[in-house]
Amino acid sequence: MHGWVKAVIDWPYSSFHRYLQNEIYTADWTGGGEFEDLEMGER
Repeated sequence: MHGWVKAVIDWPYSSFHRYLQNEIYTADWTGGGEFEDLEMGER
């Protein structure tokens, strides 16, 4: 995602949607984007 969306649920290509459909995760599993200021990955 690398800054393209604020929450995993907003990324249409994520496998997260499959986990939602199979009731493995809930829609609020990640907490809704509170990690937006977290610096991770390559820059």
